[in-house]
Amino acid sequence: QVQLVESGGGSVQAGGSLRLSCTASGRTFSTYGMGWFRQPPGKEREIVAGISRTGGNTYYADSVKGRFTISRDIAKNTLYLQMTSLKPEDTAVYYCAADPSSRTAYHYWGQGTQVTVSS
Repeated sequence: QVQLVESGGGSVQAGGSLRLSCTASGRTFSTYGMGWFRQPPGKEREIVAGISRTGGNTYYADSVKGRFTISRDIAKNTLYLQMTSLKPEDTAVYYCAADPSSRTAYHYWGQGTQVTVSS
């Protein structure tokens, strides 16, 4: 079992930055991949970024490449999403997820944190 708690969401103006954190507990942190997803208002949830167990491999959705950076600190059992050059279309509830069975299918999910970008 893995428990996930996100933090760091909030409101920011376009062009600004935010860093999301996701603290994991339960199973050993380095034994599973992790990812960030988001669900914009009125839309389906979509993957934003993924990272391998040790952090050596990452994946980004085309919409965030060059603006967002996913990373993990194994010593702190924490996953991060650094978001820069934010746009209004980045407004969404952001979820962290753990232990993927595929690029978009994960076994464990956090409760979500709201990110609002105003123009």
